[in-house]
Amino acid sequence: MKSLLMATLCVVAGSAFAQEQPNPTVNDTVKNPKVNELKELTITQQKKFIKIESDKTTVAVKDNPMLGTGNAYDAVKKLPGVIASPTGGLSLNGKGVAIYIDGSPSTLSGSDLENYLASLPANAIEKVELIYNPGAAYDANASGSIINLVTSSKRLKGVNASFNINYNFNKYQKPSPQILLNGKEKNLSWQAMIGYNYIDREQRSGLGQTFTSFNPDKFIDQDKLTVTTNRNFYARFGTNYRLSDRSNLLVNYNTNFANDRNVFDSKVTGSDISDYYNMGINKTKANNHEISVQFKTKLDTIGRTLDVTAFTNTFNQDPDSKTNAEENGVSSYNNFKNDFGLLNYYLKYDFAIPFEKIKMSVNTGGKFNTIKVQNTGFYNLNSPVTDVIDFDYKETNLAFYAEVRQKIKKLNLTAGLRYENFNVDRTGVVDNTRSDIDFKNNNLFPNFSALYEITGDVNVSASYSRKISQPSYYVLDPNGGNFDQYNTSGGNLLLNPSFYDNFEFKVSAFQFVQLGTNYTVAKDQNMFIMDAEPGEVVSTTTFQQFDRFKTFTAYANFPIPLDYFFKGKAEFQKRMNNIDKMNYIFFNVAYIKNMTEGYNFSFKSAPIWNYAAQAQIMLPWDVKSYMNYFILPAGGVWEIYKIEKPIQQFDISFSKEFLNKNLKIGIHAFDLFNQNEINALISSTNLQTKFYEKNDSRTFRISLTYNFGNLKIEKENTDIETEKVKAGGGFVK
Repeated sequence: MKSLLMATLCVVAGSAFAQEQPNPTVNDTVKNPKVNELKELTITQQKKFIKIESDKTTVAVKDNPMLGTGNAYDAVKKLPGVIASPTGGLSLNGKGVAIYIDGSPSTLSGSDLENYLASLPANAIEKVELIYNPGAAYDANASGSIINLVTSSKRLKGVNASFNINYNFNKYQKPSPQILLNGKEKNLSWQAMIGYNYIDREQRSGLGQTFTSFNPDKFIDQDKLTVTTNRNFYARFGTNYRLSDRSNLLVNYNTNFANDRNVFDSKVTGSDISDYYNMGINKTKANNHEISVQFKTKLDTIGRTLDVTAFTNTFNQDPDSKTNAEENGVSSYNNFKNDFGLLNYYLKYDFAIPFEKIKMSVNTGGKFNTIKVQNTGFYNLNSPVTDVIDFDYKETNLAFYAEVRQKIKKLNLTAGLRYENFNVDRTGVVDNTRSDIDFKNNNLFPNFSALYEITGDVNVSASYSRKISQPSYYVLDPNGGNFDQYNTSGGNLLLNPSFYDNFEFKVSAFQFVQLGTNYTVAKDQNMFIMDAEPGEVVSTTTFQQFDRFKTFTAYANFPIPLDYFFKGKAEFQKRMNNIDKMNYIFFNVAYIKNMTEGYNFSFKSAPIWNYAAQAQIMLPWDVKSYMNYFILPAGGVWEIYKIEKPIQQFDISFSKEFLNKNLKIGIHAFDLFNQNEINALISSTNLQTKFYEKNDSRTFRISLTYNFGNLKIEKENTDIETEKVKAGGGFVK
């Protein structure tokens, strides 16, 4: 039994999460294994790509060849327990997620958020934290879970640089270069990252739609080919100045400039209509700017800390679509242009008070946040007359929280309460009538958790939290980017906030094994839907409110230490001291059952199963192979969409280091067997839709990273650690 436990523990080697710490300690984790000799004691530093704790899972990205060579969105989709919905959006262990970057919630939503993450290079991310049931210290507007992308910089003495280039090729060949500069002089550490992405890709999509309000039913089939070109320049600058032994000032500025183009060609056939051809081009220029200033200080020697953050960002884009359509040999057109702007700013503070003698800690804080969105759309559909749709959105949010943690022998208790005041004004067009809708809400959001340490390596935890999800501008905005004679799209200005009760039970072992369940009850859940008005052969894509939506999820994450079984116990124990030489497979299995009340399906609601595996295999000549595979079998129902065919993908990567590990070369193949496509049945009022989407996901990539400069870690750290307590339970020492 002890050997098996050791075997499980080994996958610490096989996982691997790394963050550089300038002043190593026994518990610190550094990029490369490092041995410090203290008299007769040897301390071995090990890196872990995956670290599982009771409240979160942390996954290294930058130094993981399978995740670190693409963009942030692709990397996030491959994380344990993360599933990309067939109709867009992400979930974590069956629950909706909020995306955070460096601890700050992203203001963007929908395709704007996906495009932003796709423009952010994965090697800019040190690690990703999967926070399962966030407590009162996090915004209540998080539905169920949080994915936090941490982009903290290295702290190296002198001036250092890293040059990266990814060369992607399938039908198209495009390079994406990047340079990273960082350094430290006395009390100042800094980082600058500049890069450019140039990507071409294709998407084949189709809709087979049956309009059931007619007798007999009418149907149309739509087939569309879209060629997308993404050109994106990004720059990220950060400084960390040590004001004193107890205080730090951090300033960051990030910017993105995008110039995208979609060229599409579609055909519509069906009953009682002539063949309809629709060709056009959509051009979008967008820019995003973010500035954050953070002050961290230790107030005294007993551990009281204060963290104050000021943040602002602006996002602007101007989609412009010009279409040439033809039906019965007669030309028509449907053109649109949008002028979109977003402004977000907030100020927050977090204050921590530990009481070591009684093993208790208290955290409190507050936040004031304002979001403003304005979008004006100009539309022409077979008419020289221009229709104008204005959308204005303003949200102010005031919040305060307190959270108490108490350790009683092996029992860790957490209780928190967050107060949120929302004031939301939205103005737009509903049924050709301008509507002004005000929403004011004051709510308390409690959270409770308990963790029991069965042994030093095994614990059991249970938690509850109440959350809210304000409808984002993306689901409210009546402006739509897809319309012609047979299709229309837009948000729903009348949506109310959704409230969530989240329950979770979990067993964690050895920081690598996890078994758990969660149950979420959502009131007034907002979901994507396609429906049709009676007597019309036009499908409408929008968002609809469902009275009650329940989700039950059971999941397991566990490692298989291949060295223990194929190399023997002795060799396995040797490799435990050098994780880079380990062979392992890390499995993730999830069962997700969605239950929608007050909605009639045309099919039986069945659960979703999702299987995923990541592996590291050591090959001759110090070549490392990384493999990733996931499959979502057919037959299950995701929200209100039935999966008709399996969704699956297999990736493989080979990498080798040269020149004293300063040069790393990788060869990667994504979706090697070209199997990743979506086939789903969408059930809705007066309409049954068979949805098909196939991207040119089979892509090959060559990556090169070269590090140069003074690569010795500076002994004196410029950081002042004031990290707020964990979200999931237990006293933080």
